[in-house]
Amino acid sequence: MPDSRNSKLPRNSKPRKRQAVAAASGGLTAVFQTAGAALLLAAISAAAAWFFYSHGYLLYYGDAMAHLAIARRIVDARAFTVKLIGTVWLPLPHLLMLPFVQHDPWWRNGLAGTIPMTVCFVTAGTFLFAAVRRALGSGLAALVAVLVFALNPNLLYLQSTAMTEALFFACVCGALYFSVAYRQTPSPWLVAGAAVCVLLATLTRYEGWFLIPFFAIYFLLTAPARRFMIAAAFALASSLGALWWLGHNWWFWGDPLEFYRGPYSAIAIYNRQLAQGMQRYAGDHDWGKAWLYYRAAATLCVGTPLFWMGAAGLLAALWKRAFWPVFLLTLPPVFYVMSLYSSGTPIFVPQLWPNAWYNTRYGLAVLPLFALGAGAIVAVTPARLRGFSAAAVLLLAVAPWFGYPRAENWICWKESQVNSAARRELTHQAAAYLRQNYRTGDGVFFSFGDLTAVLQEADIPLRESLHDGTEPLWLAALARPDLFAHEKWAIAISGDRVSDAIQKARPPSRFERVQTLTVYGAAPFEIYRKR
Repeated sequence: MPDSRNSKLPRNSKPRKRQAVAAASGGLTAVFQTAGAALLLAAISAAAAWFFYSHGYLLYYGDAMAHLAIARRIVDARAFTVKLIGTVWLPLPHLLMLPFVQHDPWWRNGLAGTIPMTVCFVTAGTFLFAAVRRALGSGLAALVAVLVFALNPNLLYLQSTAMTEALFFACVCGALYFSVAYRQTPSPWLVAGAAVCVLLATLTRYEGWFLIPFFAIYFLLTAPARRFMIAAAFALASSLGALWWLGHNWWFWGDPLEFYRGPYSAIAIYNRQLAQGMQRYAGDHDWGKAWLYYRAAATLCVGTPLFWMGAAGLLAALWKRAFWPVFLLTLPPVFYVMSLYSSGTPIFVPQLWPNAWYNTRYGLAVLPLFALGAGAIVAVTPARLRGFSAAAVLLLAVAPWFGYPRAENWICWKESQVNSAARRELTHQAAAYLRQNYRTGDGVFFSFGDLTAVLQEADIPLRESLHDGTEPLWLAALARPDLFAHEKWAIAISGDRVSDAIQKARPPSRFERVQTLTVYGAAPFEIYRKR
């Protein structure tokens, strides 16, 4: 006799139950795969960080030194003020370094920047894996994409230092994941997650500001209901960081665009160089050269095979209907080409005039995009050949790095090494002199910037110095060093504000020059001691 309970169940209850079980199983598989990718990323990140730390490369980039110096200035100031956060560089990287830069050994050897940036690298790769897996519907394709991303030695070097690329990638890949997930499963929490990621991106790099309107339009087009409200809420929440930064610049400098057109901005520096007779940057109001120089930098950063294979793979991504991921990840490279055209961001590469290394790392912005393209090639391959395709794509992408596995082949490391050689030598000499002659509490009068590395290496606390962050006494000391510069030492780069103030002081200041350090390719360092 049949069971009466079964006779009351709907006919399609068992298929629905099987679908629910399959969905739960698929969800668990995704979680385990993502966790495995995160562990793999952590192992790669730690190995790379140890390599660059053990070789002493963490402080080669001048910008990495500056990020650490700004963070240290906040915690080691004579008197804290929000103005110390800065004006040109956005504040989030420095805020993330605050817990670590207070530890003197980490501040001196650069690990204060390494620790938070390696965490950001793992976060970026994990979000990229999860986003590509959702967009392409293939765990293997996502694995290839994340390995192409994670095994790039230029990114591995930058994530080992206090540079900001890993943090920005974490923000962008996080926003990508939440937006892709929202398209599949609309939820206000996913909109909030994307807004937080874009907000953090706007506090990291200015290309984050460029993303806001495109994300707002995306939610306006994809929201199933209350589209205008969702898009407006996203736009408002993600813009809070930019609005705060505009207010910060207006409050402390009287100009909300001080970061863009102030004396320390890239535009102002460029105009001063033009006034001194320098030729215009390649790409300045020339779209052809802007694209040529950016393409050259991108090829050097990701390798020629991945550049062309990843670009071709974007067609496969579009075939898989991953329109939004392709569009979103194209925005940062587009931003840089536009910046080259507007003269806001120069890029120099060794094979093009003026045959130098400068800002080549900006070419790395194409890496997540081409990693997606590499994964898409695997995703469109027939199932029986997918394993072979994954191996072939991965081997081809990493061939330049394993074929010639030396730091000389890594353009970002090479840029940092070439551009810092003279600075590092001068810093060593000046720090060695002060280490022998400086006594605790003597005090140092200097201009905050490259010279901060001298105090860092000589183990002199910033709170014992008089610099740009100690206004108004700093301004008074520049005007009358004989009256207001009470420090026993002064260090200067020949021709900077401290050097000029001491040389032009009337009546003459009591500082006498005791050392002039010279290295080919850099302005001399001057060390003064009070009589």
